[in-house]
Amino acid sequence: MTNQPINRSTDQPTDESTAKRAVVLLSGGMDSATAAAVARARGYDLYGLHTSYGQQTETRELECARRLADAFDLTDLLRIETGHLSAIGNSSLTDDELAVEDADLESDEIPSSYVPFRNANLLAMAVSYAEANDCEAVFIGAHSEDFAGYPDCRPAFFEAFEQVVDVGTKPETEISIEAPFVEWSKTDIAERGDDLEVPYEHTWSCYREDEPACGTCDSCAIRLQAFQNIGVRDPIEYAERPSYAEN
Repeated sequence: MTNQPINRSTDQPTDESTAKRAVVLLSGGMDSATAAAVARARGYDLYGLHTSYGQQTETRELECARRLADAFDLTDLLRIETGHLSAIGNSSLTDDELAVEDADLESDEIPSSYVPFRNANLLAMAVSYAEANDCEAVFIGAHSEDFAGYPDCRPAFFEAFEQVVDVGTKPETEISIEAPFVEWSKTDIAERGDDLEVPYEHTWSCYREDEPACGTCDSCAIRLQAFQNIGVRDPIEYAERPSYAEN
């Protein structure tokens, strides 16, 4: 698994004759969009996988994923509905009886937005999709501020999952789990994406609203803080734009 910071000197497109294939988990958020940009810059032809699992903002996320697929000239964008995650529940993203909490950037608790073992479900589908299309890698945009609250975003999880892939696929199949931002902060991602000219206007992070973004849930707060830290205005619309910049 690649979990080290990107070497920008080698993060360049390759000739089409040497192009590789990769699946990118394309949620429609800024992390997955930046992961797609990094994968493309590394010379991969991209296959996008978008999942609908009952999240409150799915309509906007799907719209963003489709726009990103066009922007990055994806070979294919596969949408899969995973209603079982919503049926299982116990997450404020999928359960109407649980409120999406306001941002608490200092908390060490697992937030109510955690969807139990979601990444294992998503990566399993992505690996199936990758093996069926002779892809060499699966890219996921998880980062260090994710695994501070979500156990299935930790480096150890991705390392273990890659071992499962090695054991559970055909002998000739070689698929790496690429989490290029796993040691990065959201600010690092925003800076890299700005360098790569990621169309962040076509991304969505809010857990509560389709438009405008609330600006006060955990996801909005971490995103706004990242843009504020690099001195770039987040291009999406917010109901509120509190200051989250680190002092």
